[in-house]
Amino acid sequence: MSNEAKAQATKANHLSAKQVGNLLLDNALYILMIIAVIVIQFVNPNFLRPASLVNILSQTAAYLPAALGIAGCIVLTGTDLSAGRAVGLTACISASLLQVVGSSSKMWPELGTLPVALVILIAVLLGAAIGAFNGFFVAKFKLHPFIVTLGTQLILYSCLLLYVQMGNNGGMAISSLDASYTDFIKGSIISVPTGNGTSTPIPNYVWFAIALTALMWFIWNKTTFGKNMFALGSNEEAARVSGVNVFATTILVFALAGAMYGWTGFVEGARIGSNTANTGFNYELDAIAACVIGGVSFVGGIGKIRGIIIGVLLLRLIFVGLNMASVPQDLIYLVKGGIILFACALDMRKYLVKK
Repeated sequence: MSNEAKAQATKANHLSAKQVGNLLLDNALYILMIIAVIVIQFVNPNFLRPASLVNILSQTAAYLPAALGIAGCIVLTGTDLSAGRAVGLTACISASLLQVVGSSSKMWPELGTLPVALVILIAVLLGAAIGAFNGFFVAKFKLHPFIVTLGTQLILYSCLLLYVQMGNNGGMAISSLDASYTDFIKGSIISVPTGNGTSTPIPNYVWFAIALTALMWFIWNKTTFGKNMFALGSNEEAARVSGVNVFATTILVFALAGAMYGWTGFVEGARIGSNTANTGFNYELDAIAACVIGGVSFVGGIGKIRGIIIGVLLLRLIFVGLNMASVPQDLIYLVKGGIILFACALDMRKYLVKK
């Protein structure tokens, strides 16, 4: 072999090693999480058994709609820090409107128990209104979404604190929910066998989450609104020149995100069963972390629905696993923060490499 051929072979091997290194680094979060799952399974053999997997699936379905909503804000190079408080407010309102008639702890006894469909509409519309409020300030005054949604977060928390003290509640947890509500959310039509003649039911809200995911996939990939959202996230000026209504698109993205928070709040009201001013606390952190892990980039214009699903699922695997491995709750927040920082650093690295 000539010296030139040897040099080319050496260069090819060097490039190959570099490509492998980049591939490993780009997928470092997935690799680390898979390793963590293996370790947790070794510590607690019950981790990946059917009952535990159904629990992980259920938690994924509970958190997924909020992540799908906040992902649109991230695609626009923004974020939404008010998501958790929006979830908490809509959860408390939904629960208060669907308490058992005649309960001594009923918040609004004169209202009776409203139809479930009507409360869904109230929660989703309220969430959408909160999102549109955020979007208006971002689009009209060119404020960064971080600042706008930070302000909204504080406003919503104040509203939530005031709301739980209204009526006959007096600041107590909102519970004693009507069966029509809990059955609609936590009821089940399918169960997974877990051995010894037992089975674990898959709650209804899992199927609702699947339907919402399909709807969001259609909106993102098959509608003009979805195309405009990605165009706006990639380059606002180019999108404006191309005829995209930047003002309307921004408001609609945030309104759609808010509607997803409203649905999440409606589900959480029944799933938790005892709602307080702390309901929804830090939900936005889980949603943001899941989006970044799933490849929704803060540089804008990049993101896929399947990535968000994977991100939420991986986070639930880790957090459920850490609890099953008896890791202190205080350390779980450390893990959340570390995941967010690491994911953002990897995301920015990809952007700088492309640039």
